[in-house]
Amino acid sequence: MKKTIQFSRFFIPAAIIAVVLIIFGVFGFIYYNGFALGVDFQAGLIQEVQVTPTAFSVRWNGTESATLYHDRNNISIVTSGFGVEGRTYAFSFNEYNTIGSLTNAMRQQLDNLDITVSASQGISSSWLRFSSIGNMPELSRSNPYVIHYLDPQRAPIDISEVRSAMADFSHGVAVQNIVTPDGEARFMIRVEDQEEGRITSNDIVQTLESHFNAQYGRGCIAVFRSEYVGSRFSKDLTDQAGVLISLTLLLVLIYSTIRFRLQYAVGAVIAIMYDVLIIVAFMVWTRMEFTTLSIAAILTILGYSTNNTIIFFDRVRENLRVYPDNHFIDILNISLTGILGRTIITTATTMLAVLALFIFTTGSMKDFALALLVGMTSGVFTTLFIVSGFVNFWQNQKIKREKKKLAAK
Repeated sequence: MKKTIQFSRFFIPAAIIAVVLIIFGVFGFIYYNGFALGVDFQAGLIQEVQVTPTAFSVRWNGTESATLYHDRNNISIVTSGFGVEGRTYAFSFNEYNTIGSLTNAMRQQLDNLDITVSASQGISSSWLRFSSIGNMPELSRSNPYVIHYLDPQRAPIDISEVRSAMADFSHGVAVQNIVTPDGEARFMIRVEDQEEGRITSNDIVQTLESHFNAQYGRGCIAVFRSEYVGSRFSKDLTDQAGVLISLTLLLVLIYSTIRFRLQYAVGAVIAIMYDVLIIVAFMVWTRMEFTTLSIAAILTILGYSTNNTIIFFDRVRENLRVYPDNHFIDILNISLTGILGRTIITTATTMLAVLALFIFTTGSMKDFALALLVGMTSGVFTTLFIVSGFVNFWQNQKIKREKKKLAAK
């Protein structure tokens, strides 16, 4: 028979450690006045930007209207107007594979198109990038449409540079990394606006350009999304996060009560609450940005921890039938010893995948992976010592109450 590990010896020391960590987390929450809220939880202006030099800009000097359409392989300009026959001028990047050949072809076919080239003529047309906000811009004389380019051989801009650029902004600023499907790094910037409407899109662009102009020239910021989020929406999102976690606790309580006993259900809820508090303490003290991915990480950890706890409860119920004459604390030790190997293997293999995510990603995804690593470690500690210790405490109190009743008769 496999040797039984006496986990019960560590129930009280583990409980003391848990209480100290919780107090430490609460102190940090008060000291820092809450989370370092990410861009998802602050009211203000949101912009998705990319630091990328200007390739060329276009103006339209004709009397008819001209609209520019684009994708990663083509530029098309459609002219139309009253009494003017509509025409489409298409320019394929496969045919015009450099900025020089592309802009020359556009000038030759469109006499009223004024093009100002800012980059080297030999830059590949496949490097061109277009602002999503101007997906079908109508060209004009007064407002040039700027087309950027992104050199794949150039080192990407680090998020710390963007944060440094926004450091002197007079309002609260949060910057988040966005990795697009094609691997390009963009940044989501949220500027807190305490008085709605005072912050404009140009304020952010000008602030960033003043920082990067020396390196990339004027017009080096491509804006892919710009929207204003009011304080009410931000508050609703924060409230929904609390509701999600509260519902999780309630559902686990109901499920555990139906499947097991009330003492097990309460133990499972205490375990979940402890895991949440540990993650909160970690995020507060490390000043990790609290975003919607943070909520996803917390809910993932809760599910993982609950699964470990349920398996432990199943083993306890099974061993109560196998060893009916053993003391309850011995049943707990046998059960914990039985699930130890499975818990270590499951956690270690999952951590390997999460560790790869932590090493090979950046920004909010890296924070997500780090939160999972901390939460999984906490989940194992919770199952082995906190849940089992509470269930044992409940059982001891139950036995004491029964003895008092018998003594009273």
